[in-house]
Amino acid sequence: MRRFSFRMILLLCIFLVVIDAFAFRALQSITNTAFAYNPVLRIGINILFWTFTIGLVSAILALKIRFDKMHPRRRQLWISSLYGLTVSSFAPKLLFAVILTILQHAKFIFPPAQSFLIISLIGLFAGFLPFFVIIYGIFRTVYRFKIYRIQIPLKTLPAAFEGLRIVQISDLHLGSFNYRYSILERAVHLINHLQPDYVFFTGDLVNNYAWELKGWNSTLKKIKAHHGKIAVLGNHDYGDYSTWDSDDMKRENFRQITDFFSEISFTLLRNDSVILSRAGDKIAVIGVENWGKPPFKQYGDLSLAMKEVAGIPCKILLSHDPSHWSGEVLKHTDIALTLSGHTHGMQAGIKTKNKEWSLIQYKYKHWAGLYEDAGQFLHVNRGLGWLGFPGRLGMAPEITLITLKREE
Repeated sequence: MRRFSFRMILLLCIFLVVIDAFAFRALQSITNTAFAYNPVLRIGINILFWTFTIGLVSAILALKIRFDKMHPRRRQLWISSLYGLTVSSFAPKLLFAVILTILQHAKFIFPPAQSFLIISLIGLFAGFLPFFVIIYGIFRTVYRFKIYRIQIPLKTLPAAFEGLRIVQISDLHLGSFNYRYSILERAVHLINHLQPDYVFFTGDLVNNYAWELKGWNSTLKKIKAHHGKIAVLGNHDYGDYSTWDSDDMKRENFRQITDFFSEISFTLLRNDSVILSRAGDKIAVIGVENWGKPPFKQYGDLSLAMKEVAGIPCKILLSHDPSHWSGEVLKHTDIALTLSGHTHGMQAGIKTKNKEWSLIQYKYKHWAGLYEDAGQFLHVNRGLGWLGFPGRLGMAPEITLITLKREE
């Protein structure tokens, strides 16, 4: 909320009240008829409706007013809670009001004697269904970890690395787990069961602060890989989304975050590279700092990161933001495979057998899953944690098992 002025927050609250007034008017068209002979119940429904609205708006304004005085941990809990309440309230009410209004103007399509009942039932169903879906996403599917298994054929893959097993994880956002270590323990168990050769982490360890890391080293140290664990930073790992009392405080916060990777036995690549060797063959793993399109910072320096491995034919890049692939990698380098995260798939989407859709695709061309262009591959992990909306709808938290194959 720090990034939004009081005026913007006030406009948001006014918008929420306008939507609620629209929904309330639609609701009255039902209650005034259904409870015409029971004014006490009708008034009670009205009071409950507006009590929730006034309470939500008041809480949002109070959070903004007291934002600077609150401890970051408490502030983070309030923001995620209010975000969940706002989404679970706003979306169902808007859908309910729109559908009921449309039906009332088209009531001639229903039998006259039954039109009120049919319209009321459809309108209420339209409102309650998304509400329960959102609640389900918050309380049931937010930590329902899913393993995605993909095979990627690489032209430059050395023979000794045929069948190499890589687990990619991304976007832990540890602060959002609120120190519930046992939840992430389940993900660690799934990762270890896959018996990977390497584990690659593609950024956003925290939401913003080093204090979010408290106690997590014992959990994350349990992640096992036969040959190594490698990581890069994400945009949230730099402390850029807060105002610091001094530059020294921000630097110390960043130092603690970067030092944490060695505590959990991950090699952190910051515009650097490592060489993986097997039976005389080699693969280069390149890791850049965050590189995103504005307003995201571009700390990444791909030329510097590749400097020591230019002569190795098979290259894998870890870069948090998938925009980097189309911006500097694709058709500009000989990097065979890029692994990214960042988008979370917006934590909400619709998936069918052959297609996946999310609103995030209108911002990011490459937002989830595997992409290929002229033999160069990008995989975008949907993330393990969450940020903002405290749930997931049709966009499960992801653990990716990537098996590399030699292209015939």
